[in-house]
Amino acid sequence: MRTALRALAATAAALLATTALSPAARARPAEPKAPEEFTALRSVDPTILQEMRYATPHTFLGERVDGYRQPLCILTRPAARALHLAQKRLLRQGYALKVYDCYRPQRAVDHFVRWAKDVDDQTMKGEFYPRVDKSRLFEDGYIAEKSGHSRGSTVDLTLVRLPALPTRPYRPGERLTPCFAPQDERFPDNSVDMGTGYDCFDTLSHTDDPRITDAQRANRQLLKRTLAEVGFVNLPEEWWHFTYKPEPFPDAYFDFPVHRRSVAGR
Repeated sequence: MRTALRALAATAAALLATTALSPAARARPAEPKAPEEFTALRSVDPTILQEMRYATPHTFLGERVDGYRQPLCILTRPAARALHLAQKRLLRQGYALKVYDCYRPQRAVDHFVRWAKDVDDQTMKGEFYPRVDKSRLFEDGYIAEKSGHSRGSTVDLTLVRLPALPTRPYRPGERLTPCFAPQDERFPDNSVDMGTGYDCFDTLSHTDDPRITDAQRANRQLLKRTLAEVGFVNLPEEWWHFTYKPEPFPDAYFDFPVHRRSVAGR
């Protein structure tokens, strides 16, 4: 009997130990943090407007993008400081910068790739890629498996004439208008008229496309010229896309989430 009781006690103790350890065993691994060279843009310049689209359903996917836990612009410090210099120059002319996207986690890029491979999902085609066959998004260069945004020094942005007007939120399911429609017809944005909306998968988004109006060209050139003066290089295929040079992390692709905890205290 004593032997049986001892065996029963040992079994119970082992079961308790397993139960005590199971929460730790089931715990998620700690999320990666941003390197010390990264910072929240607001801590460098709180006057730069932020409309972080991928933290909302108003995206070419029609949903919030993986990895965007909060609508927060995170950049490497050199890129953030350069934007601060550009903002100071623009404020004197009655404009402000507005960012749509900054650092982008690799998991977000992976989300783009999964979406692009699902050619049956055409939810947002009417706004973001009306003239592009979704099966060609990789071939035409609109989607790739890696993004410079994941290195932390690339930013998507525009100009807003001051005083800035409010921008209404997107309502999922609302009627879609092509991103290349006239400004007063496409989705409302408080930015100046750049000829297309943000993330417009169309050749009209090419910075120097000859079909845009003189006013639209002047707006694009003001943005490009101002950012070039502080070290940013424009991607010719996207008027909104700029990369600070030299990049602190030219060969790295980070995957920490877009969240204040990723750059706590910075």
